[in-house]
Amino acid sequence: MQDRETDAPQAITLVAADGYPIHGFVWRHRAREASGTGESAGNTDARPVVIVNAATSVRCRYYFRFAAFLFSHGYDAIVYDYRGIGESRPRSLRGFHASWLDWGQLDFEAVLQYTARAFPGQPVDVVAHSIGGVLVGLAPSNASIRRVVTIGAQYAHWRDYAPGRKLAMLWRWHLLMPLFALLVGYVPAKRLGWMENTPKGVALSWSRSKRRFEDTFRRKPFALDDSQRDRLVDRFAAVRAPLLAIGATDDEFGTIPAIERLLRYFTGSTLTHLRIAPAQIGESAIGHFAFFHSRFAENLWPIALAWLECGALREGLPGSVVSHYPPARPR
Repeated sequence: MQDRETDAPQAITLVAADGYPIHGFVWRHRAREASGTGESAGNTDARPVVIVNAATSVRCRYYFRFAAFLFSHGYDAIVYDYRGIGESRPRSLRGFHASWLDWGQLDFEAVLQYTARAFPGQPVDVVAHSIGGVLVGLAPSNASIRRVVTIGAQYAHWRDYAPGRKLAMLWRWHLLMPLFALLVGYVPAKRLGWMENTPKGVALSWSRSKRRFEDTFRRKPFALDDSQRDRLVDRFAAVRAPLLAIGATDDEFGTIPAIERLLRYFTGSTLTHLRIAPAQIGESAIGHFAFFHSRFAENLWPIALAWLECGALREGLPGSVVSHYPPARPR
C-alpha cells in the first residue's frame, strides 16, 4: 500500500491461471475511518476500484494520467499490461504465444481475481479502451463488474473502418501486420512507428477478425469448436453492468457500425452509445487514442467519471446519444 496519499502508483505482479506473470500498477487510498473522509467515492469499504483495460499493444503507462485523475476523485485504480506488452513482455516475442482470448480469459481475469482479493467488498468498475472493451466480455468473472465505460471499443472488423480510410487500414492491419507476424514471428511495430511490438497471435486475431467475433476463432492457431465459441458468446451475456460506450466521430476504428457490432454481444446489460464530435468540445480532433490525453481532463474525463459515479449520463456534458438498449429478455 502507498505510504502517503499521492498519485504515485505501486507496482504489482499477478499470476494468471496458466502461470504467466502479469505486471501492472495500483493507485490505492489508505484505509480511513468511515466518517469524515470527504471523498466523492465514499468511505473505504464503499470506495470503487477502477480497472483500466488498454487498447491493443498500448502500454499501461499511457493511462497513468487518467488513473491518477480517478485516484484524485476518490477511486482506487489499476492499470496493467497484457502478456507480451510493456511490463508483461518476455525477453523475446519470437515464438511467444498470445491472442485476444488469452488477454481476456487469462490476463483480465487475473486482474479481476486480484481485485476481489485485494479490495474486498469494494465495487469493481472498468474503463476499457478499444479491444479492452471486448476483454470485458471474455473474463469468466465479468459478472462481478458494477459499471463499464468503453472508449472506441470494437474488434476491428475491416468492413467497419471509416469510409475514406478503409483501404489504407485494410492494407496496414490486415495485410502488412499479419505478414510481419508470419515472417518475423511477431510484429515489430515500434520500428514501424505504429505501437508496441505485438505478439504474433494477437496480430492474427486482429487481422482475421470476422463479422461475428466468435467466428474469428474458427481457424488455427486458436481454433475453437462450436461449443467453445457458443460459450464465448454466453460469457458476454453474463455481464450485468450498465455500459456506456463512448465514440468520437473522427475515430477511424470506433465508427458507429464497429461499436454497435460489439455492443450487440452485451445482451445482459443496459447499453448507451454516446458520440462526441471534436467541435462539441472546441477541438479539431479526438480520434481513437486522444481521449486519455490530459488535455481532455476537463471536458471528456468527467463523462466517464459521471458514469462511474451513478451509471448515468450527466446533463450538460458534451455528446449525443445515438442508441440506448434496455437489457435483453432472458432466452
